[in-house]
Amino acid sequence: MGRNYFMILTVLSVTLLPILSLSFSTDSPTDRRLLVLLDDLSLKSSHSIFFNSLKSRGFDLDFKLADDPKLALQRYGQYLYDGLILFSPSIERFGGVVDLAAVLDFVDSGHDLIIAADSSSSDLIKSVATECGVDFDEDPSALVIDHKSYAVAETEGDHTLIAADDFIESDVLLGKKKIEAPVLFKGIAHSLNAANTLVLKVLSASPLAYSANPNSKLSSPPSLTGSSISLVSVVQARNNARIMITGSLDMFSNRFLRSSVQKAGSPRKYDKSGNEQFVTELSKWVFHVRGHLKAVNLRHNKAGEKDEPAMYRIKDDLVFSVEIYEWSGKSWEPYVANDVQVQLYMMSPYVLKTLSNDKKGLYHTSFKVPDVYGVFQFKVEYHRLGYTSLSLSKQIPVRPFRHNEYERFITAAFPYYGASFTMMAGFFLFSFVYLYHK
Repeated sequence: MGRNYFMILTVLSVTLLPILSLSFSTDSPTDRRLLVLLDDLSLKSSHSIFFNSLKSRGFDLDFKLADDPKLALQRYGQYLYDGLILFSPSIERFGGVVDLAAVLDFVDSGHDLIIAADSSSSDLIKSVATECGVDFDEDPSALVIDHKSYAVAETEGDHTLIAADDFIESDVLLGKKKIEAPVLFKGIAHSLNAANTLVLKVLSASPLAYSANPNSKLSSPPSLTGSSISLVSVVQARNNARIMITGSLDMFSNRFLRSSVQKAGSPRKYDKSGNEQFVTELSKWVFHVRGHLKAVNLRHNKAGEKDEPAMYRIKDDLVFSVEIYEWSGKSWEPYVANDVQVQLYMMSPYVLKTLSNDKKGLYHTSFKVPDVYGVFQFKVEYHRLGYTSLSLSKQIPVRPFRHNEYERFITAAFPYYGASFTMMAGFFLFSFVYLYHK
């Protein structure tokens, strides 16, 4: 009896795990499970506002200590989670079967990641960030210091509590509503890897900021200064996995989210910092609530026809169309843009056309097949800041004219026709004169 019960449980686990792991779907991109790894379970309460904002958007959060011996990201070859939040900056080694390679494989499989570091960050967390395209300051005691853009406090501090407001200008990343209040930041600096073209600064330090130990005098110029310091960065990988990296775990805390803020040199004091709006809007992007596109119904046909042909003939007139939609958080809405293009491609583009749209998600154009035969591809490669990349292709052969499809008389050949008949007439006259002239 016990053996049969064990076999039933095994079958059920193998059957249900793939279903759980496929919770992310193109029909509902935000129906997802998130694993939150913590240094201390007290972070559940000290950062509860941020976690509750995720839950209110339908995310299922699974909190675990980062050194949990039963920790696993996948089982039976299927991932158990669709996103990972690392709020464990000081962890030296993950528990269970999770390690640096496992986290990177998780991202390489198209899953999303949030990394929050601080002054206690371990080499493990910094290595994960480095693999994602950013480099934290190598000095373990260094913090971001800004003597101009610091947050005003009742007591004069060391100016490590930054009031940052240098945001990236992107509605898709930070939402359409402007963030008015500065964001409170206290943590470590990082810079972008110049070789990685996929990483972006979302929140930058001011030109006068620098990274150094606030408790000691500078003996040499700091390695990170000015606007080269990134406070918050994001990455969208080529597989559309999204990553957020910041050097401040406190930025997500209830204390920072509820705190009032006044930037040094500014007469205006805000009752509430911009942290809650900033982390909420940016997390929407990271977890594909915003900026997620899908393309469907790629079609092509000859002008005046409806059915898709098996091949085209050179110089045929054709019509191309595709539908593109954007996820609004609840449903798919038509995506409207004027920079979507299609290529007719064979080794290189023979035709490149910008698609028109009807404001309802349908993009279309018409053009003539080039006077070159071979195997072509319709290609749509769409890459726009903050949006998931679209890469569509469809192969189609193009044939030349058949022998009975050419025009009977070609206008361009009329001079040759005239030359032939003139030659015949001249030969007839020459023969007549030669034979009958005395």
